[in-house]
Amino acid sequence: MLKNTSPKTHILAAAFVAAALPLSAMIAPATADTPAERYGAGDTLGAVNLLSAEKAQQAAGLVTKGKVYQLGMVTSGKTPAYGPRKFQMIVHQLGDGSGLTMGTNSLAGNDDTVITSVGIGSQIDGLGHIGREHVYYNDHKAAEVVAPDGLLKFGTHGLPGIVTRGVLIDMSKYFKQNPVANGTAYTKDDIQTAARQQGVSITKGDVVILNSGYLAATKDLTSLPPGLPGLGVSGAEYLAGLGVVAVGHDSWALEVLPSEDPTEAFPVHQVLLTDNGVYILENMVTEELIADGVNEFMFTLGVPKLQGAVQAIINPLAIR
Repeated sequence: MLKNTSPKTHILAAAFVAAALPLSAMIAPATADTPAERYGAGDTLGAVNLLSAEKAQQAAGLVTKGKVYQLGMVTSGKTPAYGPRKFQMIVHQLGDGSGLTMGTNSLAGNDDTVITSVGIGSQIDGLGHIGREHVYYNDHKAAEVVAPDGLLKFGTHGLPGIVTRGVLIDMSKYFKQNPVANGTAYTKDDIQTAARQQGVSITKGDVVILNSGYLAATKDLTSLPPGLPGLGVSGAEYLAGLGVVAVGHDSWALEVLPSEDPTEAFPVHQVLLTDNGVYILENMVTEELIADGVNEFMFTLGVPKLQGAVQAIINPLAIR
């Protein structure tokens, strides 16, 4: 866990005080306007600065049944992916490759090689994924960030283990559609109302996952359709203002497609990653959580330590 500094301690204290307040008092936006003001001019971690031992303990307190939910999908060569991303698995035998056994104990075994794009299947988008005019999170220029053999800054290998409170907002229930219709943008008002209807709050340091029913409805597709329901710009700004660590969705892009302004390309990614350092979780498997009526849970994620990676294939866990 990250060591608290004085400003972070104040933020954490405010979150715990908020736990005793009504919902309307728990959704005030953050006061700082820029990442430099929130976390420091040289910061490269973004919203994970809000993680703490206390937040992990709060999350652990939500575990009452010990049931574990896997939020990651199975990834294979058939997994639809944003082009030109691809996945290939190669299994080969140890030794000389002929299948002969080894040693007097007749050892047999298999090994494997994966040739893959990292942004495929269930994934986390790091802060080096999206910029604006070749400037990335916290005013880091491309020359400081990008190299052909791995990011110089923002590599997902630098992320700490994430253990925090997770919140599931059921947008399918809110819109009374399963799945939510393509092109539906989740606005600030939509998210506020959906959370209020569920009786759940969103607090600093949380991971918020949005359910649309999309992934369950399209799991047999072999290519990605162009239209999606998803997070709109005002919804992204609202969640970032609350101080969430990451936002996830049961779709491949998180955000609504086509964009609310059809001339813009992935503006929600810019709002979250570039402007606020909030991480993005895509293709989250939410079916079982929805079936069990789970609104909050302990969220855990350990990111693979691949030096300089932009993204990571992940299997987060929700525990209740």
